[in-house]
Amino acid sequence: MPVRRESFVHTLRAQWLGQQMRELRERRGFTLKRAAEFLERDFSSVARWERAEWPFRRDVVVALLDLYGEHDPRTRAHFVQLAEDAWRTDRWDDDYDELVDSSFIDFPWLESRAERICSFDAMLMPGLMQIPEYAEAVIRNAEGQRATAFSVAKWMQLRLDRQRVLEPEFGVTVSAVIDESVLRRPVGGPELMRGQLKHLGELLRLPNIEVRVLPATVGLHAGLDGSFWLFTMPKPYPEVAYTETLGGRLFMESPKSRRYAEAYDRLKQIALDRPGSAKLIATIAEEL
Repeated sequence: MPVRRESFVHTLRAQWLGQQMRELRERRGFTLKRAAEFLERDFSSVARWERAEWPFRRDVVVALLDLYGEHDPRTRAHFVQLAEDAWRTDRWDDDYDELVDSSFIDFPWLESRAERICSFDAMLMPGLMQIPEYAEAVIRNAEGQRATAFSVAKWMQLRLDRQRVLEPEFGVTVSAVIDESVLRRPVGGPELMRGQLKHLGELLRLPNIEVRVLPATVGLHAGLDGSFWLFTMPKPYPEVAYTETLGGRLFMESPKSRRYAEAYDRLKQIALDRPGSAKLIATIAEEL
């Protein structure tokens, strides 16, 4: 009789765990073969666990942590918690704030792996589309009194590194619906905004980038609750929605992300088309 394969719903927690276990193994100088021999498993099993084709079980994670010499209680708790929750697709921030640092499945991690990135931007230019001067003004405002030359430079470099996904050869489609008020918000003064709007117009010429402006004449719409982002991940991984408030960040996997996907589709339908958006961007730049 054919072997019945265990059904597993692929999740980003499982993918993150597989990546982290692989990186730990490589840092400690162990090969897949050595790990497989220690577990008394075949080579392909460990490879599938690391690729998240199969979920890591808790006992396997504990055994590998012993092999790799990882004895820090906090780090071990992080890996074990991920293994126990590999099946979950709900919000991440409540579960992991005490277990992992801010790099856990964050914006750069999602952007670098997504096939498509969509955003509704109600207050500021999309981060991926900000010129350095605009980004610096935003970062200094966010940091407030905590801003130092080092912290601003660090966040600026992260922003510039993220923008590499805009390059067509990277293979990511980037789509944004931007509220007209964002184009008119005087961040850094007229000269800076002229440069930002010119840059936005140039990005519109790239084949993998779509920008649509939601005109100020639109009243009630699906984005009144604020900005949000959608990440379409490679199959079999789920779509992810992200939003943030002063109360914290919120990540949601499918099916909970569907509400945001539907809202984005509705916003695109009432936004200006590509030529209309380009014309309005140019007009506002000329008015500055």
